[in-house]
Amino acid sequence: MRIAEVAPPWLAVPPKGYGGIEWVVSLLADGLAERGHDVTLFATGDSVTKAKLEYAFAEAPGPRLINDIWHDTVHTLAVYRDLGAFDVFHVHSPWSALAAGASIGVPVVHTLHGSFTPAMRELYSRVGDRAWFVAISEAQRAHMPELNYGGVVYNGVDVGSCPFRPASEKEDFLLFLGRADPDKGALRAVRAAKAAGLRLVIAAKVAHPTEEEHWHKSVLPEMPADATVLGEIRVEDKLDLLSRARAVLFPISWDEPFGLVMTEAMACGTPVIATPFGSVPEVVVDGETGFVVPVDDYAEQVAAVIPRLDDIDAAACRRRVEEHFSRDAMVLGYERVFERAAASGASGASGA
Repeated sequence: MRIAEVAPPWLAVPPKGYGGIEWVVSLLADGLAERGHDVTLFATGDSVTKAKLEYAFAEAPGPRLINDIWHDTVHTLAVYRDLGAFDVFHVHSPWSALAAGASIGVPVVHTLHGSFTPAMRELYSRVGDRAWFVAISEAQRAHMPELNYGGVVYNGVDVGSCPFRPASEKEDFLLFLGRADPDKGALRAVRAAKAAGLRLVIAAKVAHPTEEEHWHKSVLPEMPADATVLGEIRVEDKLDLLSRARAVLFPISWDEPFGLVMTEAMACGTPVIATPFGSVPEVVVDGETGFVVPVDDYAEQVAAVIPRLDDIDAAACRRRVEEHFSRDAMVLGYERVFERAAASGASGASGA
C-alpha cells in the first residue's frame, strides 16, 4: 500500500527531546516500511526515517512555533501536491492537513492525539463524515463517539529499546516525568514521595506560562531537599531512569487520551501508580502492573501501596506492553484501518 504519513511540521521525527506524537509517527513509519509498504514521511528535513522523506522545511522550526499557521499551511501544500501518489494519507496534525484532506477525494485517516477542546469539536464536526478517525484509547473515543472511526489503536513503544530490570535491581526512588501543568500532577508526586518516605526524581518540562507559575509558586516550595530535580532530558536518560525507578508516579487529574510514560515504564519492568483518568484503566492493570488509586488522597494512597510493590512482577509489566502497546501491535492496528479506508473510499460508511 502507498501510504503518506503526515507528521506535524514543527518538530523533527523522531524528536530531539519532548514530542510524543513525533515518536509515534517515527515508530509507525519505520514499522510500515519494514512490512513492505511504500511509505513516504512528510516531516522536516532533519528527520530520520526508513520511509521516503519529503519536507517543506529543511530544519524543524522548534517547539516555540508549535501550531504556527504559516508553517502548517506551507507543510500542507507540500503534502497534497501529488494526490495520485498515495492510497491513503495518514494525518497526525489537526489543522490544515486535515481540513484540506477532507475534500481531496483520497482516503484520509486522522489520529486523535489530543483532547476534545471546543475548537477541536467544531473542526471535527465539520469534517466528521469526510475522513476516517483513529482514537488512541477507548476513553478518548467515548468523548466524541459520533465520528467516523476506523478503529482504536493504542500508541506503541519500541519495547526493545526499553532497558528491562527485575524488581531486585530497582533503586529506592520514585519517578515523575512530564509537563509541569497542574493537571499532570507534579505537586501530587512531590507530596506522595514525602508521604511514602522515598526520594523523588522529577524531570519536568516547564514551558507554558501556567506551567511556570505552578512550578515556581506551588511545586518548588514543597520540593524535599533530597529530591533530584531535572528539566527536559534526553530519551536515553529517560529510559535509564524509568528502568531504575522503584515506581513511576502518574497522578493526572484530566482525561489524558494516552500516556506513553506508563507504557515505557512497564516495558522497563517498572510499575506505575496512577489515577483513574483517561486511558489509565486501559493501560495499568491494578495490582498486576501497578496500582490505580484515587486522586483526592493520592499521597496517602501511594504510601499505602508502596509495601505492595514487591507483589508486582516486572516481567508481567513488560509482557503487557509487548502484547498490547508495542510498535508491532500499533503497526498491525493501523494496517487494518488503512485497508478499511482504502476499500471504502474517501470517507466510506459509518465507522465501527
